[in-house]
Amino acid sequence: MKRTFDYKIGIISDTHGLVRPQIVNLFADVDLIIHAGDIGNPDVLKALQSIAKVHAVHGNVDVGKLAANLPKIEVIKVGELLFCVLHDIYDLAFDPAAAGFHAVISGHSHIPTIEKRGGVLFLNPGSAGPKRFKHPVTLAFIYVKGITLEAEVVEVGETT
Repeated sequence: MKRTFDYKIGIISDTHGLVRPQIVNLFADVDLIIHAGDIGNPDVLKALQSIAKVHAVHGNVDVGKLAANLPKIEVIKVGELLFCVLHDIYDLAFDPAAAGFHAVISGHSHIPTIEKRGGVLFLNPGSAGPKRFKHPVTLAFIYVKGITLEAEVVEVGETT
């Protein structure tokens, strides 16, 4: 089947040390993976890097070397679009639209969310780690075509 987009980006957060086998399968055809923090341990990043290039920020549970080796906020350019990635949306201290961002990706809440504010996509993929609270285990995808983007949240399931 022919791709109808330029880039497919896998978005994940709050893995808390767990990479489920389903995630490896779901991310098999992505061009890039963005991890929005609370990674849990370096093995998570190694597993994701075996699939595609990974951009990651540290979250509040990431400590020591893991936190020291990752930024708190990262700017990623995908094609012509700019993404701002941080763990906790409440740490966003500027207007992303005024700064030229097309998307803001965060985690922390474990609640999957897709919304547009001021022309900027705000995406939280939810939590892909051990099931906590009453939220589903989820991740997300962003599809980029030129200067447009679409996002979807996908429920992963809990077999692991």
